[in-house]
Amino acid sequence: MTIVSSSTGAFFERARQDMTALRSQTEQVQTQIGSGQRLDRSSDDPVAASRLRMLARSDKLAKIDSTSANRASADLTLADAALSDIADAIRRAKVLAQQAANGTMTDQQRASIGKELEALHGSILLLANSEDSTGHALFGGQSANQAYTLDAAGNAVYVGSGSSGELPLGEGQSVTRSLTGPEFLNFTAASGSGDLMGTIKTLADALQGGSPDPAGAARTSLDALSAGLDAVTTGQTIIGARLAWIDVAGQQRTSRDELRAGEEMDVGGTDTASSIAKLQEMMVVLQASQASFAKVAGLSLFNQLN
Repeated sequence: MTIVSSSTGAFFERARQDMTALRSQTEQVQTQIGSGQRLDRSSDDPVAASRLRMLARSDKLAKIDSTSANRASADLTLADAALSDIADAIRRAKVLAQQAANGTMTDQQRASIGKELEALHGSILLLANSEDSTGHALFGGQSANQAYTLDAAGNAVYVGSGSSGELPLGEGQSVTRSLTGPEFLNFTAASGSGDLMGTIKTLADALQGGSPDPAGAARTSLDALSAGLDAVTTGQTIIGARLAWIDVAGQQRTSRDELRAGEEMDVGGTDTASSIAKLQEMMVVLQASQASFAKVAGLSLFNQLN
C-alpha cells in the first residue's frame, strides 16, 4: 500500500505542476497582450533584447536631437523677426535720408529728421541686443551678455564672440543657430566698408548741426544705407535657408523614428491576433485539464487505493 499511496501522491503532484505551468503560460500571454511586448526578460530572447536596447538608445538620442532642433528653430525664428524689424528701420532711414537730401529742406526740418534717425539708431541697437530662447544674446555669437554696447561717444560697439554656436540635428548634421551682429550690420558699399548703426548715427549727428553740409551728408549716406539693407536681407535669406534645413532634417528624423518604431514592434512586439488565438487555445487546454483531473481524481478506484 505504501507503493500505491506514493504513486497516487505523485500523480496528484504531477497534475498540479502541469496545470500550474499551464496557468503561468496563460498569464504570460495575457501580460504580453496587455503590454504589447513579447519579452518579459532579456533571457527570453537575448539577441532581440540586445537589439531593443540599441533601438532604445537611438530613441533617446533622437529626443535630444529633437530638443536641439526645436531650440535652433526658435532662435532662428527670433532672429528672422528681428532682422525684419531692422530692415523696416533701414527703409525708413532711407526715406528720411532722401528727404534730408532735398535742397529745399530747412535746417530745422533736417534737425527733426535727425532726431527720428537717432530714435531709429536706438531701435536697431535694441534689436541687435535681442535675446535668444535661453535668454542669451541672439546676435552675440556664443556670448551670454549683450551683443553691442555704447562707447563714450555713443557709438555701438560689438562685444560678442566671432561666431554663433551650432546645434545638432542628428546623424552628424548641425545648424548654426543665429548670426552675429557684424554678419548683417556690417557692409561694403562703393564708398568702402561700414556698419549700419554707425552710418545712421553719423547721419543723425550731421542733420542736427554736426556737418556744414547736411544735405550732402544725407546724399552720401544713401548708398551706404542701400548696402546695409542688402546685408540685412542677405542675412534673412541665410536664416530662411537654415530654417528650411531644420524642416528637412526634422522630416528625416521623423522617418527614422517611424522605422525604429516599426523595427521595435517587429523585434519585441506582440502579434495581438496570434497571441489572442494562442491564449484561447491554452485556456481551452487548461479547462480541459482541470476537468479531466477532477474526473479522474473522483474515481472510486483512487478512493480504494488510498
